Amino acid sequence: MNTLDAGMLRKLFLDGANNLSNSKEYINELNVFPVPDGDTGTNMTLTLMAAAADVKEQKEPTIDSIAKAVSGGSLRGARGNSGVILSQLFRGFCKEIRGKKELNLVDIASGMQRAVETAYKAVMKPKEGTILTVARGMAERASEFVQVDETRSVLEFLEDVVAYGEEVLKHTPEMLPVLAEAGVVDSGGQGLIEIMKGFLIGLRGGTVETAEAGSVRLARGAGILDDIPKARPVYTTGSGNDNISTADIKFTYCTEFIILLEKELSDEQVEELKEYLLSIGDSLVCVADEELVKVHVHTNHPGNAFEKGLEYGALTRMKVDNMKEEHSERVLMDQERQKADEQEEAFRQIKLERKQQAAAPVKTKKYGFVAVAAGDGISSIFGEVGVDYVLSGGQTMNPSTDDILKAINAVNAETVFVLPNNKNIIMAADQAANICKDKTVIVIPSKTIPQGISAMIAFSDIAEAEDNRREMTAAIETVKTGEVTFSVRDTSVEGNSILKGDIMGIDDGGIRAVGKDVAAVTAEMIEGMVDDDAGLITLYYGEDTAEADAEALRAGLLEKYEDVDIELHSGGQPIYYYIVSVE
Repeated sequence: MNTLDAGMLRKLFLDGANNLSNSKEYINELNVFPVPDGDTGTNMTLTLMAAAADVKEQKEPTIDSIAKAVSGGSLRGARGNSGVILSQLFRGFCKEIRGKKELNLVDIASGMQRAVETAYKAVMKPKEGTILTVARGMAERASEFVQVDETRSVLEFLEDVVAYGEEVLKHTPEMLPVLAEAGVVDSGGQGLIEIMKGFLIGLRGGTVETAEAGSVRLARGAGILDDIPKARPVYTTGSGNDNISTADIKFTYCTEFIILLEKELSDEQVEELKEYLLSIGDSLVCVADEELVKVHVHTNHPGNAFEKGLEYGALTRMKVDNMKEEHSERVLMDQERQKADEQEEAFRQIKLERKQQAAAPVKTKKYGFVAVAAGDGISSIFGEVGVDYVLSGGQTMNPSTDDILKAINAVNAETVFVLPNNKNIIMAADQAANICKDKTVIVIPSKTIPQGISAMIAFSDIAEAEDNRREMTAAIETVKTGEVTFSVRDTSVEGNSILKGDIMGIDDGGIRAVGKDVAAVTAEMIEGMVDDDAGLITLYYGEDTAEADAEALRAGLLEKYEDVDIELHSGGQPIYYYIVSVE
């Protein structure tokens, strides 16, 4: 085979996407920092699967239709920096191949070169030793190959290119010392190689199917949405025995999530979703209306339930509880029944409010705000300082470009400021801003929750947009941020030898403290952040931190820092025991 037609291109893309999906957990484990948000593999997979959904619909594909589906799907589905870079690689490749009836080796090599150029331009400060380096190495090898002999088969061509890419990947630790210290190659580069290996399997006559056991990694905690629709009959299964013991629990994980539907599901699609969830669990509650689907299921494979949900739209409010750790199943079930009743009433109220809002004329504001945050307390704080739309997300689940774009469009304002509040979301926010055409979008590059709050406080409703951009951006530079979480594996990073389960205090400069006690690590981290200019320490305690423990920590800090004001807020955030700011 010396060329690729549209049908083969479609197949290879799906093989590559599936191979990436099957490898995502391995890729996640390559992340250098052992925090419970190592999600490069997950972000790249969700990005590519968004495009794969569009590609699957191409029953009579052309090169142009495949290029449009891959480019548009990956662009809107991009999550995290790795996902955005991956989407830009495919966007550049697709631009180059448009207008072709089939692709020869020169076309493919030119597309790879265009892909690299597009991706490098999209990154403000490209760093070598990353996915960009691996992509560039393969593109250069592809160009060299066709200059020598452009008549060989596509398989021989890609075998040579991928082999060279693997060699480049092996050398990434030499370019980034942090990789060498952790003893890993670049995770994004590995993800790109897995995609290319999927292409090779397809060229050799095989087909890559998504592994049944494959699952998206979950970090602890995600919150529960209290406004749950009850538009269609609730379908449940289970023994009905309230006296069940933990030893009798067949399915360990109580799994909940919301699907934000891309389009309303038919009755047949709802039944298909229910049947699948029952095949992997029991105690199912599946409720749908025109916009949302609420899922509750007991299963041993929460990731499989999430993967199924992603077929219908974006996920939010994900929550996984180990029921065997509960004191009794009866207590849990009683809580769930009460919760369901409360949720039904809340949903009716929300529906009524939506109808009232839709009927009332709305005046377009001059300025509006979107912030990304996780935790009810933090979301409430952003609302108090003027944010119109708080998009659920953060470390454990980076919102996609399309998620951010939908949030922007939901704000009725001429100019919308977006606060990503996470360094891994800034690129997706920038991408959403570039796509939006009917309003001005300004992304303030906030990397942490405290930075986002400080930026909002610096905003002035009487100032011009560009003046606000400068003031808000300047404000985020005045805040020091620290976060306290736990290690998910043994590793060595930044000179610290870290064991799985260790508590880590991470500030703007990296890992500041490591230990076994949350309060002690938090205090040690804060000690490194406080200087003579410090006037305010703010603590946001997470969902896994008791209020009494937070109050005790604050009391100890007040004794130590007599001249510094110390504020305490319930953030309710998952993953992080504390988020701390020093100003």
